Amino acid sequence: MTKKIAVLPGDGIGPDIIAEAVKVLKKVEQKFGTSYQFDEYPVGGCAIDQTGEPLPADTLNACLASDAVLLGAVGGFKWDNLPGNKRPEAALLGLRKELGLYANLRPAIVYPSLVGASTLKEEVVSGVDLLVVRELTGGIYFGEHKRTTTEDGTEKAIDVLEYTRPEIERIVRLAFELAMKRRKKVTSVDKANIIETSRLWREVVAEVRKDFPEVEVDQQYVDNCAMQLVRNPKQFDVIVTENMFGDILSDEAAMLTGSIGMLASASIGAGNNAMYEPIHGSAPDIAGMNIANPIATILSAAMMLRFSFNQVKEADAIETAVAAVLEKGLRTGDLAVKGQPTLSTTEMGAAIIEELDRM
Repeated sequence: MTKKIAVLPGDGIGPDIIAEAVKVLKKVEQKFGTSYQFDEYPVGGCAIDQTGEPLPADTLNACLASDAVLLGAVGGFKWDNLPGNKRPEAALLGLRKELGLYANLRPAIVYPSLVGASTLKEEVVSGVDLLVVRELTGGIYFGEHKRTTTEDGTEKAIDVLEYTRPEIERIVRLAFELAMKRRKKVTSVDKANIIETSRLWREVVAEVRKDFPEVEVDQQYVDNCAMQLVRNPKQFDVIVTENMFGDILSDEAAMLTGSIGMLASASIGAGNNAMYEPIHGSAPDIAGMNIANPIATILSAAMMLRFSFNQVKEADAIETAVAAVLEKGLRTGDLAVKGQPTLSTTEMGAAIIEELDRM
C-alpha cells in the first residue's frame, strides 16, 4: 500500500536537505519494495511569499490527508520583522495544533565514530542512546498569558501552567510503550516538591506503570535531571516530561552528540498524524550552497518509517547506512575536524544511498 507523504521543504537549507531524504526514501522503495507518494507543498517564509500566509490552507489540508509529514526548516532573516502570527515559525505551531501533535520524540545517540565531537569526555558520552519524550500541546506554553497592574501600580506578568489528567496519561503511556521497545526504563521528570501539576504528573505515572511491570521507573526532579544528563547520561533510556521541561532537557541532551546536524525528531499525534523534522534551523546563510548536513533529515525519515509506517527493517537499514558512512570517516563540514576532507550535501546523501545499495 502506497504511503502518502506531505513534503514541506520550507526555507533556507530546507530544500537542500529534504531533497537528500527523498532520494534515500526512493532507494528504500527500490530495495524493499515499499511505495511512497511524495507531494510537495509550501510552508513558512516561502509560503508567505507565495500566499501571504505561513501555513496556507492547501498545505494544512494536504498534511491532514497524508500518512505523515516530512518537514525541512522554516524561517530566515527576510521575514524577521513580521508580526508573530505572520512569521514563518507560526506554521510550526499551526501544524502542531491542527494535527494534534501532542508528543515530541527527540533521540540523542552518540555514534562511536563521533565520540570525539562531543564537548564532554569520551568515557561520559560513549554509548549514549536515549530518547526524550516531551509533551507538546499543554503546560505553560499553552496556558493563559497576560499582564496586569497591582493596586500600587506595579506591572505584573502572569503565565498559567495547567495540565489535565488525560493529557498527562497519553504522553506517559506513550513513553512506557516506547520503553518496551528499547531497554525498558523510563525516567519521569517533574518538580513535584513545588508544583501542583507535577504532583498530578507523579500520580498518573504511578497508575500507568502498573500496566508495564517490566519497565523500570525512575523519578527525577528537573534540576537533578539536568545535572545527571551532563554527569552520567548513559543512565537514561526514555525520559518523559512536560512541555517546558522537555523543551530545555531535549536541547541539553542534543548537545551530548556533538553536532546539531545529526539530530532527528518526530512529533506524534492522535490517529495517524505525525510530523518528522531535523531539530536544526533553516541556516539561511548557507542556503543553496550544498554544504548543509542532511543526516538529521535522513534520520527523521527513518523515524517516519519506524513510527508511522511500522517499516522497522527499512528504518534500521537507513540508520545502519548512516552509521557505516560515519565509520568510514566521511563528514560534512559541521562534523569535520580541521584539515579533514568534507562532503557536500548531495555527496553525503549519495554516500548513504551507496551503503544502502551494499546491503
